Amino acid sequence: MAKVKIPENKVQELRDLCKNFDNEPGELINVLHGAQGMFGYLPAEVQEIVADEMNVSVAHVYGVVTFYSFFSMLPKGKHPISICMGTACYVRGAEKVLDEFKRHLEVKVGETTPDGKYSLSCLRCVGACGLAPVVTIGERVYGRVSPEDVRGILEEY
Repeated sequence: MAKVKIPENKVQELRDLCKNFDNEPGELINVLHGAQGMFGYLPAEVQEIVADEMNVSVAHVYGVVTFYSFFSMLPKGKHPISICMGTACYVRGAEKVLDEFKRHLEVKVGETTPDGKYSLSCLRCVGACGLAPVVTIGERVYGRVSPEDVRGILEEY
């Protein structure tokens, strides 16, 4: 994977974020949330700076990043799409909805469209089981989504 060049002002912003949490190793998850908010994802270069500032190993940071599904080491699209695959959503046809998004976007789960507009992922439960199947795009939640709804949803963006 190509090395990511982080502008010096962003490096300083990241260091300041770590300092805001007193460079306390127990605050690593909070720092990583902030860093992902800053960069949109957590490339190796960001993880290395965080590890250095928080005085923990890069392996430890990497372990946390890969353990929690919220964190991403790949850039997400401008409009990240997540399809809930929890039990209620799955039983009500989430897999067919996912297949329709894959067909329209021509990407697999975990990928971003070449134009950087959309990324596609699955998650375990949104907590809106009464609206199953559920799709989120950014902060927006779509309930009772059918495969026929996918084209219209994408046209909104």
